[in-house]
Amino acid sequence: MNDTTPAIGAAGPTAAEQAPVFQLQRVYLKDASLEMPHAPRIFLESEAPSVDIQLEVSNTPVIDAVHEVVVRVTATAKVKDKVLFLVEGKQGGIFEIRNLSSEQMGPVLGVVCPGIIYPYLRANIADLISRTGLPAIHLAEINFEAFYSQKMAAMQQQGSTPAVSGAGNGVASA
Repeated sequence: MNDTTPAIGAAGPTAAEQAPVFQLQRVYLKDASLEMPHAPRIFLESEAPSVDIQLEVSNTPVIDAVHEVVVRVTATAKVKDKVLFLVEGKQGGIFEIRNLSSEQMGPVLGVVCPGIIYPYLRANIADLISRTGLPAIHLAEINFEAFYSQKMAAMQQQGSTPAVSGAGNGVASA
């Protein structure tokens, strides 16, 4: 009789060791700044401001299976040709991600992680702007899946291959 049952204590990964792991370790405000270079005279303008929003997502490996994902927003409001305010915020998140294929890592780092930390950034930007005495600007919801797809398509057109675990950036106007 031939016994094919592995011996107790035999080397080899268990199912639990091979299971995918995705855990949010921390969300934090990495950087925030607000400038109002033409205050208080700019408050006397009656024209409505135009607002330009720039969004960027990046990721960086911290240590084995731990990644930092940062969402950066820059909002610039102008009245005529003068800056009413310029606000920038960077919201970071630290994620433990293990046992995912390289095909899965890109979307997790570029879609799932930014989707988790973006609401925190929206709240921080609205708070900063409301502290100016101006009405808060609430940033729109972002479809990070579409944002990631556009980024990948642009990288393919440029002939570069996306880095899965290295720093990856995406910039868009809103």
